[in-house]
Order: sequence, then C-alpha cells, then structure tokens
Amino acid sequence: MTEKNEIMNNCLLTKSNSQKKKKVVFILGPTGVGKTSFSIKLAKFFNGEIISADSVQVYKEFDIGSAKITEEEMENIKHYGLNLVSPKEEFSVYDYVVFTKEKINEIYSKGKLPIIVGGTGLYVKALVENYNFGGTEKHDDFRKKIEKDIEEKGLDFVFGELQKINPDIANKIDRFNKVRVIRAMEISLFGENQTKKETNEFDFKIFALNMERSKLYERINKRVDIMMNNGLVDEVKRLYDKYGYCQPMRAIGYKEVVDYINSKCSIEEMVEKVKQHSRNYAKRQITFLKGMNNVEFIDVENKDEAFNCMKKEIEKWLAM
Repeated sequence: MTEKNEIMNNCLLTKSNSQKKKKVVFILGPTGVGKTSFSIKLAKFFNGEIISADSVQVYKEFDIGSAKITEEEMENIKHYGLNLVSPKEEFSVYDYVVFTKEKINEIYSKGKLPIIVGGTGLYVKALVENYNFGGTEKHDDFRKKIEKDIEEKGLDFVFGELQKINPDIANKIDRFNKVRVIRAMEISLFGENQTKKETNEFDFKIFALNMERSKLYERINKRVDIMMNNGLVDEVKRLYDKYGYCQPMRAIGYKEVVDYINSKCSIEEMVEKVKQHSRNYAKRQITFLKGMNNVEFIDVENKDEAFNCMKKEIEKWLAM
C-alpha cells in the first residue's frame, strides 16, 4: 500500500468510528464518456473498490454490447455488480439497492473507499434518494419525476424503462395509458406503497463526467465500431439462440442486432441505429444528471485536469 493509500485508509477507519455516515463516491456520466478509466485511476489513488451501476452488466454473458470491463482493464481493482444473474433471471432496482448497500458496507469494513460507477439512472436515484421499498405513503416526488420524463422524453421512453425493471407488469398494461404506466413504475420500484427515508446512511460525493457534445458523439460512434470489430454480432447471435429475446436483449446494442439477425435491416442500417440510439441515450443521461441534486459536473476533455480536480475534491471531502 502506498503512503497516500495508507493515509486515506486511516482516514476512513477513523471516520467510521466517529460518524454514522459512510462516505461513497459516485462516478456518473453518459455512455462513452470514459467513466471506467477515471474510476480505476481514482480507486488506485484512494485505495478504493468499485461497484457497477449498470443494468445490463449485471447479466452474465452480455459482455461486448454492454461494454463490460475485462479482467485486464480492472488493473487488479476489485469490482462488484458484474455477472450477478442469468439472462433468464430478473434483477430489479430493489435487488440492486440491497446488493449495493451490502457491498458498500463490505468495502468500508476493509478501510477502503467505495466507488460506484455507471449510468443507469433508476439505480442511482433509488440509492441516492434512499427509497424505502414497501413503505406506507405514496411517493409524490417520484410521480412528478416520471411525469416530467413523459413530458420531455415521451411515454414510449418511460414504458421502455418499465420493461427493463419489470417486464411482466409491462406486458399486462396498456402502454399508451399514462396513468397506468406511472402506477406500474411505482409498484415495480416500491411495491404497492412507497416512501423516501428522511435520512440516508451514506454520505455521497457525486461526480458527473461530461465533454463537448460533438466529441462525446464521436467517442460513442468509435466505441460502436470497436464493439463490431470485437464480435458484437456473433455475441448477440449466440445469446439470442440460447436465451431468446430475454430482458437484457432489449438494451441498446442488442435489440438492433436482433433486428439485423431477423432480416429487418441491413448490417449498415443496424450499425447506424446502434450509434444513433446510443447518442440519444447519452443525451437522456445528461438530462437526468442535470436534474439531480448535489452533482458536480467535471469536464473530462483534459484528463489530467479532470482527475486532479476530482482528487482534490475527494481529499477535502474525506477530511471533513
């Protein structure tokens, strides 16, 4: 352990004895912005371990299309939240919150810094806002958020999110009925009733990585090309034959290839659709992050400046 890591380790252990809230860093941002490389570098500097917040990477075998980190890319940093369930199994937001809280406490017990990395908004929101699944009162803030999403992004977008977290209930309701879609989201996330706890057991430091839009889109397009060269079509064919149109197959990068496999488009059209849908998703992620409280946006076009900025902010926050 380096001298710097030892100092941070002692800081975390001391804090755990003197305060109730455990400190957790979030590295969020749109797809393709470079969250993985920054999280690895920060984990090395602060003696941290990483928890994924990606709703596709929880599934085994869905690797290339989800941009799942490889063992080599981890650079000996412990990662959690990957390959948790079979593609035929369900993994809800509730499951994610329970799993992640358990891992935060596990990481913290080692005197290490938990770092959560990803871009799945529902996972992040449920954890940060400390939803109490199965409470006794309606969550008006959540309903307002969903209504705003419908107004800004359309009912189809919200219904698509519902399909991700609870395909069974999604298949039973009228997808064009706004009231029923909102209620289905509510039930899927929180049970028949739900509340938000007044306090959270964790102290979050939330960074959102960003860059100039045209450069981000260039990175996204290039990443799709890399996925294609790495065998995305073969991966989807294998998984489609094995599991059919399962839940993670609805994700961007998979559903478009399924259309190609079923001769609904050419390979050129498929690649362009993956790129376009990925860019649209990145835009929605940025909008979501701008709607969150206590988020510090970091421009990452200059990687060294971005890292030093986050490093200084984390050091000050840990010392508080």
